[in-house]
Amino acid sequence: MAMWNPWRGCKKCSEGCLHCYIHKGDAKRGVNTGEIVKTDEFYKPAAQLKNGTPKMKAGLVYTCFSTDFLIEEADAWRGECWEMMKKRQDCTFLFLTKRIARFASCVPDDWGGGYENVVVCCTVENQKTADERLAVFSKLPIRHKCITAQPLIEAIDIDPYLDGIELVVVGGESDARARPLDYAWVLSLREQCLRKNVSFE
Repeated sequence: MAMWNPWRGCKKCSEGCLHCYIHKGDAKRGVNTGEIVKTDEFYKPAAQLKNGTPKMKAGLVYTCFSTDFLIEEADAWRGECWEMMKKRQDCTFLFLTKRIARFASCVPDDWGGGYENVVVCCTVENQKTADERLAVFSKLPIRHKCITAQPLIEAIDIDPYLDGIELVVVGGESDARARPLDYAWVLSLREQCLRKNVSFE
């Protein structure tokens, strides 16, 4: 497993962002989270050793876990990232997004039904975001789809959106002021996944 954060910085966009770990971590380091900038590892998937082999190992690559891959401020840079993903067929790039409504305008011209080595996780936190985002997500041409219900802040019904989903991940907030996660909400989502034969974590 590898991590790749081609840019850093993010902007809160919904209720799930209230106690965001990205903003907390940046605040401790005196970093302005609202400033979205390229990082030194932007070209990490393309970097090579002297013998020509890739520096970044093959396998699963957690992508943009300190920001959102579809954030507006990165529109000018994302094309290069798609190109690097396409060339590294030995890697599976996984990213989370709360901005799934932007997806269709952010993919490359050759996206078609999706790249085989890209996994897209749509993040939801309550019924409102589940209905808004998953209604869009369910119609998008993506080969590998996951739903991340984290931080889950209320009971949600995602049964209508589980067709074509490979995995659902559930979790709460990590913060001294974290909103409670009711175990009954987790069990409800697990039951929904079992009915649709969707993996659950």
